[in-house]
Amino acid sequence: MPDTPELPAQLRRAHLIGIGGAGMSGIARILLARGAAVSGSDAKESRALLSLRAQGATLFVGQTADNLAELAEPPSAVVVSTAIKETNPELAAARERGIPVLHRAQALAGLMAGHRVACIAGTHGKTSTTSMLTVALQNCRMDPSFAIGGDLNESGANAHHGEGGVFVAEADESDGSFLTYTPSVAVVTNVEPDHLDHHGTAEAYVKVFSDFVGQIEPGGLLIVCADDEGAARLGDEAVAAGVRVRRYGRAASGVGDVRVVGYTPAPDGGVVRIALDGEEHDLRVAVPGEHMALNAVAALLAGLELGAPLDGMAAGLAAFGGVRRRFEFKGRAGDVRVYDDYAHHPTEVAAQLRAVRTAAGSGRVVVVFQPHLYSRTQTFAAEFAEALSLADEVVVLDVFGAREEPVPGVTGALIADRVTAAVHYQPAFDVAAGLVADLVRPGDLAITMGAGDVTQLGPEILAELDRRAAGA
Repeated sequence: MPDTPELPAQLRRAHLIGIGGAGMSGIARILLARGAAVSGSDAKESRALLSLRAQGATLFVGQTADNLAELAEPPSAVVVSTAIKETNPELAAARERGIPVLHRAQALAGLMAGHRVACIAGTHGKTSTTSMLTVALQNCRMDPSFAIGGDLNESGANAHHGEGGVFVAEADESDGSFLTYTPSVAVVTNVEPDHLDHHGTAEAYVKVFSDFVGQIEPGGLLIVCADDEGAARLGDEAVAAGVRVRRYGRAASGVGDVRVVGYTPAPDGGVVRIALDGEEHDLRVAVPGEHMALNAVAALLAGLELGAPLDGMAAGLAAFGGVRRRFEFKGRAGDVRVYDDYAHHPTEVAAQLRAVRTAAGSGRVVVVFQPHLYSRTQTFAAEFAEALSLADEVVVLDVFGAREEPVPGVTGALIADRVTAAVHYQPAFDVAAGLVADLVRPGDLAITMGAGDVTQLGPEILAELDRRAAGA
């Protein structure tokens, strides 16, 4: 079993601002497992903070300059994400004191050092594909370290320090920070313009993926989806640059590629038939949708490159139970099932709703969608409407602005006004659960969608349905 590489000196006493976030809490978890002294702060208490505190982290609720002064020793580095503004009092205090400041991706790259690294990138499907690869490698007893933007249903964790010498990471292109990594295996699921608030133009967004391919270590492998125009073009460019490439999908046809021969959907997942090295195999996937089956094939290829056996990878993928907020089952009230999903880009919404249609069977699909970011809503309003029109009933909430300031005239109505299915624009978040309860019928499937606080609505919908049933 490989020895754990020595922890970089800058990370031995790390203070993480916004430590409760998905990416930051994962880094903290690995740092603690590797013996670092970890401190951090977040705006509010959370399950992530409770877990990290139990593992020995020194945590503050609220972000002030005094937090750094209260530590027994100054941090060797302060770690931040792009979401932390320069005006943050802790960040400002760190700079005044001359404490090194690392971006989250730089800290993660430090943890990757000495490992064989697999990075999963793409506009959509990063979290699911990273999670599938992790679970399948665990099934092969390879004990990978991993850092994922969501919690695995199997373990409830978003990160882990493993002893297997392999590090699997979700590589986030939103701010270009994935250019910090040097993977030996890189997966790009798709390339479709997004995060234009940071990148500015579609051309700049596409270019950052080309730059990412340039980060692959010599002799490493790029895995791309042949069915996605952007990813396929990226693969062609990589081949021309001398990078080793393997493709997957229905359009994959080269030597070493994995061609998808067919896909059979089922309410509890599906079976994808693949052609690999001259033989056909059936790969069982326990989450619904052909887009998820493609993610599983990408994970399979990455696992094979990392030395995992085909049968072990296939068994691990068949056992994959999903990721929180990726078609996550929230509960059932009477004969109505309620799910939650993180989809926040038109392509993701459309792919998930097609999968939901299969899972709904003879029931209707009722979707509650919360747009994420004013810039994304303004740019893709028509595309969101087209995707949401795949449902039978659509409830559109107002925009979750996240890091952005409101833009005059940009509301959920921009999308709702273009939806061709039965649609309801509801800007009042607190009455949305009651509206959904009014709309659903026995046998229906309701799903909340978006990257904001719409995830809170699932339990509220179930509680309202139970309340009405009790009073009937």
